[in-house]
Amino acid sequence: MTSLPSSQAGTETPLESGEPLLQIDHLTTGFDSPGGLLRAVDDISLSLRQGETLGLVGESGSGKSLTALSILRLLPPPGRIVSGRIVFRGRDLVTLSERGMRAVRGADIGLVFQEPMTALNPVYRVGTQIGEALLVHGLTTRREARGRAIEWLRAVKVPDAEHRVDDYPHQLSGGLRQRVLIAIALACRPALLIADEPTTALDVTIQAEILDLLRRLREDLQLSMLLITHDLGVVARMADRVAVMYAGRIVEEGPVREILRQPRHPYTRGLLSSIPGRGADRTLRAIEGTVPSLDGLPPGCAFAPRCAERFALCDEAVPPLDPVAPDHRVRCYLYSGDAVPAGSDPPATTVRRDG
Repeated sequence: MTSLPSSQAGTETPLESGEPLLQIDHLTTGFDSPGGLLRAVDDISLSLRQGETLGLVGESGSGKSLTALSILRLLPPPGRIVSGRIVFRGRDLVTLSERGMRAVRGADIGLVFQEPMTALNPVYRVGTQIGEALLVHGLTTRREARGRAIEWLRAVKVPDAEHRVDDYPHQLSGGLRQRVLIAIALACRPALLIADEPTTALDVTIQAEILDLLRRLREDLQLSMLLITHDLGVVARMADRVAVMYAGRIVEEGPVREILRQPRHPYTRGLLSSIPGRGADRTLRAIEGTVPSLDGLPPGCAFAPRCAERFALCDEAVPPLDPVAPDHRVRCYLYSGDAVPAGSDPPATTVRRDG
């Protein structure tokens, strides 16, 4: 095992017993438009415990990346946090000053972007970019920065680190650039790593290597991780719990094993049905239609226009996110006993079928 550089930023606040590392309460993030507020993240609540990995899953446009940018308050204008709390180690990041947020970014919360070629600065050597993360938080000197960058390149398994430290991003393969991004994100030894689609732009073999690297670093550094992906296969491999997003809302959340074994929401079932490799004789099924635009959301369940199990109430009101099992919640009228109006019959494929 490669020894990891010691780079603790020293801003750690002890957690109370049982207190989550990250608690998101009723977060709404939106964009002001001539037609009114467009809610890209709509009233979501999530928690992440110390040492836990939470997978955040959904199609493009579901609000996953904007949730991550909201946590770090890096929203592109005209995006803004409309309401809610983001409590990290007992502090509400929504109310923190910009100076306070600069101390949190990188030092306490690291971010791995999904596209390393655009996330890395093309005119600076990769070693300089790793060293800069340490210098900003006062964790090294300029004289020592190059040596610390080499240590981190070794830690993320970049071969020939002593020479690669002086390379520019364009001189590295996609897999090596992603490893550099991981080194930058972890250089200050944050408590929380947000990995936003960390394997999307990579081929299958390199994807597996990056996931193995993240898993090893998570264990070695005792990290908590928010893993953002569209791939439930990645979540099954990496996460303890999963939250499924659709059109800005959480539609299902629970332990990974529980949701993979007994998915409740029709959208979650659709995602699982579209994964290859779950049985040689199984027919893959696509989810018909697309995620609705923010200015064209239906008045009821956002998934209703694509759902084969919809009934009248689905088009009238947004369903609540209700518990269906311990630590397992779902936003679907199929699981609300009093949700079916008199004279209406839910489809046959309801909770009765799933048990």
